[in-house]
Amino acid sequence: MSEELETVKIALVSCGSEYSGVQPEFEAAAAEVNAKFVFPEIDVAGLDNMGKEFGLEVASGDLLLMMARAKAVVEGTTHVDGVFITTCFRCAEGAIVRNEVRRYIHKHSDIPVISYSFTERTTAGTLLTRLEALTTVARRRHLLAREVQTGLTAGIDSGSTTTKAVVMRDNEVIGSGWVPTTKVLESADEAYSLALEEAGVSRDEIQALGTTGYGRFLIGKHFNAQLIQEEITVNSKGAVYLADCQKGPATVIDIGGMDNKAISVDDGIPGMFTMGGICAGASGRFFEMISKRLGVDITELGALAVKGMQENVTMNSYCIVFGIQSLVNSLAKGAVPEDVAAAACYSVVEQIFEQQLQEVDVKEPLILVGGSSLIEGVPKALGDLLKIDVLVPKNSHLIGAVGAALLASGYVEE
Repeated sequence: MSEELETVKIALVSCGSEYSGVQPEFEAAAAEVNAKFVFPEIDVAGLDNMGKEFGLEVASGDLLLMMARAKAVVEGTTHVDGVFITTCFRCAEGAIVRNEVRRYIHKHSDIPVISYSFTERTTAGTLLTRLEALTTVARRRHLLAREVQTGLTAGIDSGSTTTKAVVMRDNEVIGSGWVPTTKVLESADEAYSLALEEAGVSRDEIQALGTTGYGRFLIGKHFNAQLIQEEITVNSKGAVYLADCQKGPATVIDIGGMDNKAISVDDGIPGMFTMGGICAGASGRFFEMISKRLGVDITELGALAVKGMQENVTMNSYCIVFGIQSLVNSLAKGAVPEDVAAAACYSVVEQIFEQQLQEVDVKEPLILVGGSSLIEGVPKALGDLLKIDVLVPKNSHLIGAVGAALLASGYVEE
């Protein structure tokens, strides 16, 4: 498609990443997705009063500049296709301004926004999926607006720990496969074959295939896929589709094998999103380790957690290593497995709340997807923490594959 060749202009609204040593990494990541960063033009004369306009009295001139650039984006002084808001993760004042600027741009424009806190070790690889998602929204809004799957299509989600595949026909999932990710291509082939077998169709009958996840490029090339797309936009689309919430606002939380994502969606299209965190302590990997330590299968962990009281166990919720250590210490002091399981579930959602959910506007319905959504204690802990109902749709663990198959149907010739 010719639109994929167009350069996407991304406004860099930052406290000074260009002076922090990470700017070359930003530029390298942008080049990978055929995008370029631009610095919005500002009115220097109004810079001193910028804090009052935003209701934030800040000491840093760089943060005033950041607010002024956000205002320039909203007023259209500089035309851009997306906005990348970033501050150093060590700066509390920067985090406050980052969140306020994010809300301001989202409220006053329909420009997609991503928020990120950088470190001195930030790399282009760390940023790639985020910028790929931002450019996807800018380039493929018409495709993301798709609400109905047509024809016979398939989707493969090559995740960090599991590979999922689905076959869809005329808006229904008719076959699925779910296997551990070992060798990327072999796992994809196995999951795809299982889905085709259950659907009762052959590969030659598939009209369009979409791939997503960590291994999307490798398997996309291998299977000659029509759609190769990052998991943020694919999963958000799949989530609202499965939850039958494609109109209006929604919040999607995807807890994957090694990371998590929080996405604010409006009419099926991501508006604000963030991913990852400080540690894999808020991921499926943490649950795997807890299950092993408790001597239960991960499929049993959720039911165990529902019976427990997380208040009975004290733990570190920011590190997968220290978190495990806390739970081991609790068991050594006589804590029951039910309480430990409950504490593990609460720890994960607490970390998502304190890191990812500060970067998006949380609006109901709240849709929980990913393999960890099947652990009963997770939606319970999330609902208890946020004081809202949490929706876990059918096939929530197949979210990426479903989203890929849905979007791939846009390539089926009528």
